[in-house]
This record gives sequence, structure tokens and C-alpha cells, in this order.
Amino acid sequence: MDRERLERLLEQVKDGKVGVDEALNQLRSLPYEDLGFAKLDEHRGLRKGFPEVIFCQGKSLEQIVKIVEVHSQKNSGIIATKVSPEVFEGIRKRRRDAVYYNEARIVLVGKKRKSKESMESRELKGVILVVSAGTSDIPVAEEAVVTAEILGNKVEKLYDVGVAGVHRLLDHKERLFEAGVIIVVAGMEGALPSLVGGMVENPVIAVPTSIGYGASFEGLAALLGMLNTCAPGVVVVNIDNGFGAGYFASVISR
Repeated sequence: MDRERLERLLEQVKDGKVGVDEALNQLRSLPYEDLGFAKLDEHRGLRKGFPEVIFCQGKSLEQIVKIVEVHSQKNSGIIATKVSPEVFEGIRKRRRDAVYYNEARIVLVGKKRKSKESMESRELKGVILVVSAGTSDIPVAEEAVVTAEILGNKVEKLYDVGVAGVHRLLDHKERLFEAGVIIVVAGMEGALPSLVGGMVENPVIAVPTSIGYGASFEGLAALLGMLNTCAPGVVVVNIDNGFGAGYFASVISR
């Protein structure tokens, strides 16, 4: 159960529209609900401010659909990551309001992705700037973008500005200086976060991708390069983990 739904339930109890026994019945699954193959953390939204997210890779379509159905009863919004088009079609058969962000491979159910207009009207601590080294890194960058926007942030993009043509990055240095948090997504040797981290005072979240030739070892070279950065103020998430970067940037921004 997320914060919004719990507040609504407590208001209904306060106003006498819902009895105590019924409210207790709705809260009975806290802190989690056991489905046998999965234990759904219905308490995470209250503890952390953001609800549990469904990681779809490795799960069967039947398991994913069941998790979505149960989550729908307790949460006003559901986020699923690493979703294939086939899995999305299965989700949409049960939830017609499901929206698929194809490049990011994210499904959003039951709530809207924040519009830029609505975000500009809020008091923001700073823009999250998502930077990609190459065009091939954009899918992971988009996962970070969509995640951060769903979680209520204003996000800007700066794509294909890797170190092979560093002038492309330097042409936008003012955007780097002004951002509240910067997510830098890079494959190959993973050098771009070190360069950005050495230029700015704001936090940098580095995301290695599995893009690269053989000796990149499916992102391991980029991961190790980022972990060994000499630029202070840079933290690193796992390979292809755009969701983790968008989530952590949201925590910092909040």
C-alpha cells in the first residue's frame, strides 16, 4: 500500500465512511503479501517514499501478471522494468491503462508520467541531467529518464557526447554546471563519467552499459573503469542499471 492510498483510507476512517474492521482488513497484508513464488513488499512505499518496482527479467508472464494484479489492489501506481513487448501485451490484457515506454522497456500502470509543465510548477531542488556517451547507450539512458520522471523529477537529456568527440560535451558545459544531479551512461571503456565528474561540483551517477567490442566483456570494462575513477563525487551503479540510477538520482533530488 502506497502513501496516497493509506492517507485516503485513514481519512475515510476518520470521516466514518470506513469501519475500523474493514480498514484492518485492508491493512492485513502489511508489510508483505506472500504469493508463494514472490513476496510483495506492500510496505515499501511507506518506508522509502517510492513503491516496490517489478523487475520482469527472468520472471514468467504468468508470474508478472499475477504480481501486477495483486499490486493493483494496494497501490495507485505500478512500475515494471526490463519489460519485453510480449510481456507488455500480457499486462495490458489485464490492465488497459498500462503504458509502455518502448526504448526504456518500462511499463507504467495506474498513474501518469509527470509532464514537463506540471514539474515546472513544483518547487524543485534541481534538474536531473541524463548524459549518454553514444547513441547505442540511449536505451539504458532512457530507462533512467523515464524512472526519474515517474518518480516526480524534471529531467533533461544530453545524448551522444562521448570522449571520442569531447568538443560535443564541452559545447554544453553550462547545462552540466546547472544540473542538480547528473547521470552519465557509457559503454566501451566507460571514460565519460570521469570527465564529467572532474568538471562539476554536483553528484554524478555513472552507469556502465554492455555496449562495446569483445574486450569490453559485456560492460565489465566500463564498470571497472568507472569504479576506478580518480574524479571525486562519482558513484557507480551496475551494468545496464538505468533504473537504479534514476531511482538514486530521485533520492538525492528529494
